[in-house]
Amino acid sequence: MARLTDPARYARRKAANAVFVTLTSLATLVAVLALVAILSSLLVNGLGGINLAAFTTDTPGGGEPLGTGGLRNAMVGSLLMCGVGMALAVVIGILVGTYLAEYGEGNRLASAIRFLNDVLLSAPSILIGLFAYELFVVPFHGGSALAGAAALAILSTPVVTRTTEDILRLQSNQLREAGMALGAGKGLVIRAIIWRASRTGLVTGALLGFARMSGETAPLIFTNAGNQFFAAKLTGLTASLPVSIYNFALSADENWRRLAWVAALVISVAVLSANIIGRALARGSKQS
Repeated sequence: MARLTDPARYARRKAANAVFVTLTSLATLVAVLALVAILSSLLVNGLGGINLAAFTTDTPGGGEPLGTGGLRNAMVGSLLMCGVGMALAVVIGILVGTYLAEYGEGNRLASAIRFLNDVLLSAPSILIGLFAYELFVVPFHGGSALAGAAALAILSTPVVTRTTEDILRLQSNQLREAGMALGAGKGLVIRAIIWRASRTGLVTGALLGFARMSGETAPLIFTNAGNQFFAAKLTGLTASLPVSIYNFALSADENWRRLAWVAALVISVAVLSANIIGRALARGSKQS
């Protein structure tokens, strides 16, 4: 008791706490300032380069006048690959997450799958791109939008899987017991009751998976290096926003650099919107 009321010890603890609070505050300030600097430069340069042609025309060749050309083909290509990739990631991720949550208790196979899924969550995207290159490009002697979509699906599936497992584990066992008490099998209970009760969380996982894939460049460089012209087919090369940024950002052409900033702004808005919607749905699900 005497030590707890020792003025010197109390002063040392107070000084240590003040130092810790100061350091954490400075770290937070540095992070916020860096974020503000990035967002401000993105808004200034991105908004300054936006015009109607940026959304209605295709990427121009080099040496075109400033303000000409656009990103229509890149936007369509990104939407095409992200749409197919999301369809693959959501189907596979929900099924795997359901297996882990509903059938994997004490199962060694489920434990191995869960461990590998956690590893893939933090795997560098360039490794995923190299894997997709060997699996989807080399055997077919060329890249394609479908190969790019498959690479993006590999990136997003672990996110959807982990979110699905966590959401299903949050559902009360009383829902399962009530369904089985009525004579329904476990599969029917999962499909008709547990999935329906978890639909908000499942949508959140899908949106987080979209945010994970939409800005990735490395997998697309390996699998779908791009196309300057408009192409909306899965079997050929298509343009995409991340690859357009990669190609245009370091160019000496001022018009290309303008389009790179516009593409970066479009991707940032899409990712930010997906994250905001996902968090809003998750918060609404918790409150309900």
